[in-house]
Amino acid sequence: MAVTMADISKLRKMSGAGMMDCKNALQEAEGDFDKAMEIIRKKGQAVAAKRSDREASEGCVLAISAGEFAAIVALKCETDFVAKNEQFVALTKDILDVAVAGKPATLADLQAAPMADGRPVENHITDRVGVTGEKMELGFYESLTGATTVAYIHPGNKLATIVAFNQAGVDAQVARDVAMQVAAMNPVAVNANEVPQNIIDQEMEIARDKARQAGKPENLLDRIAEGALQKYYKENTLLQQEFVKDSKLTIAQYLQQQNKDLTVTAFKRVTLNVE
Repeated sequence: MAVTMADISKLRKMSGAGMMDCKNALQEAEGDFDKAMEIIRKKGQAVAAKRSDREASEGCVLAISAGEFAAIVALKCETDFVAKNEQFVALTKDILDVAVAGKPATLADLQAAPMADGRPVENHITDRVGVTGEKMELGFYESLTGATTVAYIHPGNKLATIVAFNQAGVDAQVARDVAMQVAAMNPVAVNANEVPQNIIDQEMEIARDKARQAGKPENLLDRIAEGALQKYYKENTLLQQEFVKDSKLTIAQYLQQQNKDLTVTAFKRVTLNVE
């Protein structure tokens, strides 16, 4: 049957698929839009299965703060060209909105969460695979809660952070400064007490080996390693790090200038950049 340009444009708006894909789907479906949409979706499923072993190392990372809740999502794809596509970025934003609305506990929960049309997130991602011909996957989902939360998205949509504070009403610039600190300095924990034990053990052993190779006495190795560990904390725990905007201050001191009891309770950082 003949397919009009108006029909093709309508299906393209509905599906996001290319003009020829829409034309072919409508012809195969004999003008039935529901059947045409199903044809396009099946194409997405076929492409997704075919490209399942490909590496999706590019993508879009977005974050949002909504009162006491903040979230980050990373939708991954194969090429930077697709990652910058408006519809791909819009889908990432839509998935982030679903996260804020439902506050899912895990990435799997977010994948299964319904979008505006009632279909799960993972189905919409598969639909987009059929449009672009690239492997796509929901690579990361992180969330946190706090009396105040803040989100920061680094230009380029490859890196984002979220931070939670123990007090409500934190100055917006102060909160943003801390979120940018997390983005720039990539701390491993909020403070020394939260550094995983395996990292502590690893840093201590590295320091002992260095001291041993330098000819230090065996009975001094633990003391030397402890000193090295304290230096590690200063460089790698958020509250002890030097503030990137003023190296005379640590982040803890910067926060205490605003309020003596103000502190960070949690942060998350997601990046697709090679570091």
